[in-house]
Amino acid sequence: MEALEIVIQTPWALLLITACLGLCIGSFLNVVILRLPQMMKQTWRSDCHAFLEIEDSAPEASRLTLSTPPSTCPKCQHRIRAWENIPVLSYLLLRGRCSGCQTRISPRYPIIEAVTAGFSVLTVWLLGPTWASALGLLLVWALVALAVIDFDTQLLPDSITLPLLWLGLIANQWSLFASSESALWGAVGGYLSLWSVYWGFKLLTGKEGMGHGDFKLLAALGAWLGWQSLLIIILLSSLVGAVVGIALIVFRSMGREVPMPFGPYLAAAGLLALWFGPELQQAWYSFLGV
Repeated sequence: MEALEIVIQTPWALLLITACLGLCIGSFLNVVILRLPQMMKQTWRSDCHAFLEIEDSAPEASRLTLSTPPSTCPKCQHRIRAWENIPVLSYLLLRGRCSGCQTRISPRYPIIEAVTAGFSVLTVWLLGPTWASALGLLLVWALVALAVIDFDTQLLPDSITLPLLWLGLIANQWSLFASSESALWGAVGGYLSLWSVYWGFKLLTGKEGMGHGDFKLLAALGAWLGWQSLLIIILLSSLVGAVVGIALIVFRSMGREVPMPFGPYLAAAGLLALWFGPELQQAWYSFLGV
């Protein structure tokens, strides 16, 4: 306990430990981002076989989890050793290549590790050595994973969004980020706002404009940050999404019919609201002249 108090009272030590923790969590998030969508598809396949009463030909030993099988090179199946799995550093030591077959390793892995560490440090720096900061890290890590998974697959797993929603409601029983009443109506308002947009768009066009995971993610953000943050989150995510979408259409000739994930923009807006919520709300009210 004495050592913990010294760390808490020494800002640079606290931020250094947070950075190291963020790097390790970022390495784990790389596994979650890669494997969780595959595990979901594996479960869907198994459920379909069970519903149709068809024997699943996939052997039980080949079932994918977050811990098994061990990480390997996708090309040569070289098993990743402990020293090759040090966040960021291993990538630099290996010069971005597999030690077995020299196949280039995607730079996305160290980028996600570094971004997770940077976001973690920023969260602790802004919120201070508090319980809100400790729980805020869980929100940050979940949003990083959700943003990349949705970008890759257009999926927002319930196994992340729903526990995140409940954790926000529980945290705010002690008003860590918002009052319990604000958190409750934030969850309700977050879900119903995008749910209404979804059904309005579908009734007008006959098409689905977004996935149900977006409703749940905004509900989770409302549960964490309160109903007062919803307008800022929706405005920021819509603005960034519109700018990126237009840029992709103009510069990459992406068709208007190609679906775009909305989760990454919601996640980015949620992070900004976590870090700078009062300042953003004040700026918005000043803009409106309120």
